[in-house]
Amino acid sequence: MRKASRALSGVYDAALVDTGMTIAQFSILRHIWRAGEVPLSRLAEQLVMDRTSLYRALIPLERQQWASVTPAPEGRARIASLTEAGRAAMLRATAPWEAAQARILGEFGAKDWQTLENMLRTLTAIAGDAR
Repeated sequence: MRKASRALSGVYDAALVDTGMTIAQFSILRHIWRAGEVPLSRLAEQLVMDRTSLYRALIPLERQQWASVTPAPEGRARIASLTEAGRAAMLRATAPWEAAQARILGEFGAKDWQTLENMLRTLTAIAGDAR
């Protein structure tokens, strides 16, 4: 699984090289984009990352001014959101990501891909329950 993960990351990273972002950054930004504004604890949960790793991963995204992390109005939580530059970066990155995804799906097969996604969801849930 780790070899496959590294190989796939390499394909996506190569596709995104001209955007200045990695597939890990794309994934974080995409989750934020879908959520609008999202508490960091929920974002970490969705990404299956510990909060410390997420906080470290957000630093370069904030430095690029693609994401913003601000305190929640009602307490200790911190909220992640995309900036205008982040939305523009995601629009630039979506086409190359979709091209890489289409290539992988074309070679792997849509039915097998769906089966794999379902199996990975199950494995993720099992691993989460085991922690």
